Amino acid sequence: MSKKECCKDEGFIKEVQMHMENEETMYMLADFFKNFGDSTRVRIMGALFNGEMCVGTIANVLDMTQSAVSHQLRVLKSSRLVKARKEGKLVFYSLNDEHIEMIYKMGIEHILE
Repeated sequence: MSKKECCKDEGFIKEVQMHMENEETMYMLADFFKNFGDSTRVRIMGALFNGEMCVGTIANVLDMTQSAVSHQLRVLKSSRLVKARKEGKLVFYSLNDEHIEMIYKMGIEHILE
């Protein structure tokens, strides 16, 4: 079935197109959600719900190497999902804002339904 046979109302099509986000925004959204597609990153975010932590603490909590945690934190930081605060030689990480926790918890709620 061709598009014309299926959707005859051009007004409806234009209305939907007007309400859709632009290509760049959709690309950024897809890139944002890629971070939630990696279980290690999701576990790190879940650990950070308990408060600010340094790499060593996160590594111990998740039973991972500091190197592996550091790598994932760089990705999360560049995606603005976590933020860093330096105190002396230590760097402490925390979730960037409450939106991250909301998205995470909504995902958990959805899969547990």
